[in-house]
Amino acid sequence: MTPPRRQFVQSIAAISGGLALGSSQAAPRRQALYPQRLRPGDMVALVSPANATFEREPVEIATEALQAIGFKVRHGPNLLARYGHFAGSDAQRAGDINAMFADDSVSGILALTGGSGCNRIVDKLDYGLIAAKPKFFGGFSDLTSLLNAIQSQTGLVTFHCPMGASEWNKFSLESFRSVVMAGEAALLGNPKVDATSMLVQTHDRISTLRPGRASGRLVGGNLAVLSSLAGSIYWPDFRGAILFLEETNEYIYRVDRMLSTLRLAGALDQLAGVVLGKFTKCNPGDGFGTLTLDEVFDDYFKGLGVPVFRGAMIGHINLKHTLPIGASVAIDAEVGTIQLLGPAVL
Repeated sequence: MTPPRRQFVQSIAAISGGLALGSSQAAPRRQALYPQRLRPGDMVALVSPANATFEREPVEIATEALQAIGFKVRHGPNLLARYGHFAGSDAQRAGDINAMFADDSVSGILALTGGSGCNRIVDKLDYGLIAAKPKFFGGFSDLTSLLNAIQSQTGLVTFHCPMGASEWNKFSLESFRSVVMAGEAALLGNPKVDATSMLVQTHDRISTLRPGRASGRLVGGNLAVLSSLAGSIYWPDFRGAILFLEETNEYIYRVDRMLSTLRLAGALDQLAGVVLGKFTKCNPGDGFGTLTLDEVFDDYFKGLGVPVFRGAMIGHINLKHTLPIGASVAIDAEVGTIQLLGPAVL
């Protein structure tokens, strides 16, 4: 009879071996599904998968903005529902997304706003339905979990893009139209300063951490939300991927901890390249002797041996790229560009 201690050690060894095998032999990647491009006259549904909206005006503004782009707009049944700070119960919020995917008159689904709560419904979406009826699905921030979960579970390319309540300025709208409506293999770069008014670029600068070019499937989004998926079946496939990250209102030590989660989960070692967007209002906090963001990024990314750049127009900012999660892109870390390698829509 095997002694209890030896049984325990053997069990731990078996588990460790299984984990190692699982990390080196990840599940087969799903074939990419591309949604139909959005066209003027299409019906776009506004849903609220996260925070409640407490006033009517943001809904009115979002509706008018989408109508100005040329879309018809439908409100999810629970768009103005409320349960605590959420836009209704988990069942209501997930139900609206499932219902809009099921509705053949709806061509695309856009989140009204972010906040928190998407992780609570990520296991309540009907992924079989979504795969059977693929269509545009977009948002950013807390929507990171749904964007990556839908992509990993179905293969559907999803879109990290302005939400209904975002500022639809010229830069953001042109990027959205190019990627989602025109179906262009767009080149995404930062706006340039007017050389007649400024000698050098002083804002929206690109910083190259490690030069080079790379290509791969695009994954990523908000760092806090993405790292919270670690260990779940909704964790993206990072093999050979281009990872993009953004964050807001997090102390630097928390950014460090979230990046350590990605590293410990094995995600960083598998990447082909990294794009760091804006980390707005990520300050030292009240800690003593904190690292800077420069130091944190250097620690986690410079040693990966892949191209890395920082400062892309991604995040909680007014001017935003539209990024197709699951689509193939190429990056140039010296000039700070993301090149779509083909249309992200049909």
